[in-house]
Amino acid sequence: MLKIAIIDDQEIVRQGLKMVLSGEKDMEVVGEGESGWDALRLCEEHFLDVILMDIKMPDMDGVEATKRIKSSFPGIKIIILTTFDDDEFIFEALKYGASGYLLKDAPPTKIIDAIRETQKGGVHIQPRVAAKVVQRLNTFFPEKPEFPPEAQDLTRRELEIIRLIVEGKNNREIADKLFITEGTVKNHLTKILIKLNLRDRTQLAVFALKNKLV
Repeated sequence: MLKIAIIDDQEIVRQGLKMVLSGEKDMEVVGEGESGWDALRLCEEHFLDVILMDIKMPDMDGVEATKRIKSSFPGIKIIILTTFDDDEFIFEALKYGASGYLLKDAPPTKIIDAIRETQKGGVHIQPRVAAKVVQRLNTFFPEKPEFPPEAQDLTRRELEIIRLIVEGKNNREIADKLFITEGTVKNHLTKILIKLNLRDRTQLAVFALKNKLV
């Protein structure tokens, strides 16, 4: 049973999400809140698996809350909810370890799929959001940046795996796509993270997008 918290300063959003998740036999909403402080409190009170969290909230926003939660509770997956008028926050939550972005108007099936995807180790970014990320990157880096020195030793297979991670694929899906074992994928991922001095696949996805490796 996945233990889920919903953090949003609009009660109607919280209730809507709770209604969507209540029909899933493997999911249980164990707490709600309206700020990042509530999210931190719920992390201390429950063994949470996933937090659905608004990016803009009073007192403590979703970016700062993500930073603090992933520092103290690295195993908790965080999915950021946004209306996507929030360009200035576009990389921050992912940089601090969020497992994905969802638009608040996402269909219920997409929300449920995103939760399950992140639990399998995927990074879930809706296509419309991913397009916005790329657009924003092109604003910051209109020319293709010089290939970063730490990425010089990446093999073709490792670059293929990075591309699939950016697409949000989990280890099993990557294995099926490349006709290799899931264990081989994990070994490649470990080597990639060591080469690039990164903590996890979310940081890897941000690094790859920022440096246009894919």
